[in-house]
Amino acid sequence: MKIYISVILMMATITFYAQETNDQYQKWSAGRPDGHAPISVMGDHMHGKGEWMFSYRYMHMNMGDLKLGSDDTTTDSALNNYMVTPTNMPMNMHMLGAMFAPSDKITLMVMFNYLSMEMEHLTRMGGAFTTEVSGFGDVNLALLYKFFNKNQQTLHGQLGFSIPTGSITESDVTPASTPNETELPYPMQLGSGTFDPNLALTYLGQNASISWGSQVKGVFRIGENDREFRYGNRYNLNNWLAIKVADWLSFSARLEGLIIGEIEGTDPNLNPMMVITADTTNSGGTFMNGGVGCNIYLPTGALKNLRFGFELAAPLYQDLNGLQLKNKETLTFGAQYAF
Repeated sequence: MKIYISVILMMATITFYAQETNDQYQKWSAGRPDGHAPISVMGDHMHGKGEWMFSYRYMHMNMGDLKLGSDDTTTDSALNNYMVTPTNMPMNMHMLGAMFAPSDKITLMVMFNYLSMEMEHLTRMGGAFTTEVSGFGDVNLALLYKFFNKNQQTLHGQLGFSIPTGSITESDVTPASTPNETELPYPMQLGSGTFDPNLALTYLGQNASISWGSQVKGVFRIGENDREFRYGNRYNLNNWLAIKVADWLSFSARLEGLIIGEIEGTDPNLNPMMVITADTTNSGGTFMNGGVGCNIYLPTGALKNLRFGFELAAPLYQDLNGLQLKNKETLTFGAQYAF
């Protein structure tokens, strides 16, 4: 938490100094392909009074193989301590979002998502099985407030929270429960079960052909859900640089630092000795991720302000708490239309 506050203060100081020391008065503009951050970054921009924007994003994330801390390990090693180990977990997420600006200073945002996940397993006896879940996740609401837009730089804050509409009681049939379904471990649940506030601060800058940005964000888990646990807090710092190569095209590179806290509490329906994903000591970690992508923007015509974004990201470093599947590639594609 102290690190999170320090980063916010540092960003605010740097951007305020830049605002005061540049004599040229020119507003930062979203009307160019690099006027939005890479498509994987949420809440990166604001809108003018009366403007709406609707968006769709698709994200595919894959996890596979095992890590113990920062070191690779084997399924055989995991099965020495647990009856079951996961081997692979693909996840697909569809996100629908809307933004509306009642004034030049304030933009309101809402985000809905639909998830589908699979987890493949091996048992100590040599068997294999797969569990699957799908459904709607938590709904996210936020208010964005613009502090300034001057000298081709802008700074805005975000205050939001999630509504726990996603299920935390998803179940499926496993070899040990056949023919009945049993509740699945934490990574296979669709929501958090708690009202989770979030805070963010985003700085953007640009010149004639290059744009850059930085966003620090924290998601804070408060209270305890109906299953007597809560997920760990989440802190991330995103930095990106984009090059505008045409009025309709830009390319971007992104670097993210991410810290996820360990799950607190224990779901009484889960046996932590059965599978590694039911043991809360095997949750959370520290990550550094990198991504490359592009934005396509239509500056004129009947579909003016329609844009498409694409990004491929992968972990550069990960140090996991306990024994977990390691993160692999993440693919994000999206479309945004403002009017």
